[in-house]
Amino acid sequence: MIGLVDSHAHLMDRAFEPDRREVLERAREAGVEALVLVGYDLISSRAALELARSIPWSVAAVGIHPNSVSTASQGDFDATTGLARNPLVAAIGETGLDYFRDRTSPERQREAFEWHLQLAEQRGLPVVVHTRDAHSDVAVMLERSAARRPARQVPGILHCFTGSRQFAERMLRAGYYLSFAGPLTYKNDGGVREVAASAPRDRLLIETDCPYLPPAGRRGQRNEPAYVVETARCLARLHHISEAEMTEQLWDNSLRVFPALAVVAETA
Repeated sequence: MIGLVDSHAHLMDRAFEPDRREVLERAREAGVEALVLVGYDLISSRAALELARSIPWSVAAVGIHPNSVSTASQGDFDATTGLARNPLVAAIGETGLDYFRDRTSPERQREAFEWHLQLAEQRGLPVVVHTRDAHSDVAVMLERSAARRPARQVPGILHCFTGSRQFAERMLRAGYYLSFAGPLTYKNDGGVREVAASAPRDRLLIETDCPYLPPAGRRGQRNEPAYVVETARCLARLHHISEAEMTEQLWDNSLRVFPALAVVAETA
């Protein structure tokens, strides 16, 4: 089985409550064969895991987003550690640093980010990283984390990558993967297509970050996993290969980053 993987979806979101079943059907019709359902606080992490149990072709990621850290209790972090032990949990996150908003102080964000990194290292799982206006600090912390891991272990994913080429190259050297979302297809892409075109094919992932960031032509609409095909198509053009070749490459990459996907793909 080879198909597309939406490596970052928030299908637990209430935006999908009216028609989640139909959304999943459209995803399968579009060629999406696997989903990574990503939590951003304790409630959504529990919901991601619960939803993953009901969707045979999905896995979950659990964590506390930097913008949610200020309202998270120690009990939330302890409970997240418990969730991470579930075999359906394929990654830790989303976590990271967000200096654009001031909901959580930078110091507290860095403390929580380090907590997630250490949990991911202990579990042998990749970390799903959110970065906004904090690339320098993120790079330093991720490099340190990668250096502590076994050489063959994938340290993590730069989710919805929109950083500079220099930041991308630094993260690629440390072993991280770059995941691209709807902004890759925008006319004013901020240079992200140049980064995507220059990145090694075997280090690419795609995602929707749904219900957010729909691709070009669908802006203003709710995003959903079926639309990830448009990001894959854009990547194929940038690398001058067919959509089928890019789909196969992305499938291989996704199973390398999320080994648990191989298990659910076989049973789905």
